[in-house]
Amino acid sequence: METILLSQRVVNMAESATLKMTEKSRELKAQGIDIISLSIGEPDFNTPENAKQGGIAAINNNDTHYPPVPGTAALRKAIAEKLRRDNGLDYADTNIIVSNGAKQAITNTFLAILDKGDEVIIPAPFWVSYPEMVKLADGTPVFIKTTAEQHFKINAKQLEEAITPNTKAFIFSTPCNPSGSVYTKEELAALVEVFKKHPRVIIISDEIYEFIQYEHKHESMGQFTELKDRLVIVNGVAKGYAMTGWRIGYIAAPKAIVSACNKIQGQYTSGICTIAQAAALEAMKLSPENSEEVNNMIKAFRHRRDMFYELLTAIPGIKLNMPAGAFYMFPEVTYYYGKSDGENVIKNSDDLCMYLLYNAHVACVAGGPFGNDDCIRLSYATSEDKLIEAARRIKEALEKLK
Repeated sequence: METILLSQRVVNMAESATLKMTEKSRELKAQGIDIISLSIGEPDFNTPENAKQGGIAAINNNDTHYPPVPGTAALRKAIAEKLRRDNGLDYADTNIIVSNGAKQAITNTFLAILDKGDEVIIPAPFWVSYPEMVKLADGTPVFIKTTAEQHFKINAKQLEEAITPNTKAFIFSTPCNPSGSVYTKEELAALVEVFKKHPRVIIISDEIYEFIQYEHKHESMGQFTELKDRLVIVNGVAKGYAMTGWRIGYIAAPKAIVSACNKIQGQYTSGICTIAQAAALEAMKLSPENSEEVNNMIKAFRHRRDMFYELLTAIPGIKLNMPAGAFYMFPEVTYYYGKSDGENVIKNSDDLCMYLLYNAHVACVAGGPFGNDDCIRLSYATSEDKLIEAARRIKEALEKLK
């Protein structure tokens, strides 16, 4: 049989580390092994009732035909209203395009703005897909390393030093996946002062975890109106509304970028599922301030965060910042590098995650693909009982490493 020659694009592309670990844990579960999965970034709550009813009504009303490529007029209008209500931002519905999740929204954006040789600055740690999305669009990712001491957030000096004549864009998330760090208004303002000196740089602000933060209200990059003509705000329904499977994301951006994304999306997926859009339309009416379902989810995450932080920091060798948002812990685990249980030698974060998967039956994700191999990522988007048991298993397994 003749070998199929795949493109260098796909050969060189890294597999999603989070999805890879999720698949491995599912395989072990299928073998009857009791795996506690802390690897996937998915709320373990149900979609709000009004959103579900919106989807059901769309089916019953036979709203099952091709939708407009950029999203239904009603949903785009509802998103614009949400941005005004929750963020104080003024966007017309023509500045919004709805996509198959925030992943497609970001990929569309990179395909729309990048040419070969263009650089995209990415603070590390970062969401695993950012660099691969940049490379898919022929761009070059450029990383800014951060430390736990600076709570995994960059400062203005680091940003200034990273910008070159080839810098086309900057992307970051706040709250951050994987660190849970949240930028304050003052920290964002300091970055804005740098961007003002570099008018060619497009800023992509991933705000998908907007609702899930615990210390302060969300500070959107969109509040700095001097950047509006080159700012892309990314959001969606997956995290804040527990609607991961509905696959609805969007950007609010200058019309030129929205039009380009519409052109791209029109060629390779077209419009988004009408049923999902109808559900998202209803979800847009909710916020932590007016929805008991959304607010209760955030309260549960806060309680889990506090509890899991105490459990993890009680384990010798674990160094951990208290995350201010999202639902992840990102502990430094280098204390265990070079140690062995007699069979396995832990050399890096991937080794430690595989050791915990097979010896503690706890699935987490290596920090290397997130841009920091000193750490591992654990999601606390699961029940308190499972978190308590996971911490017990992790502690017991780590004690065997000498």
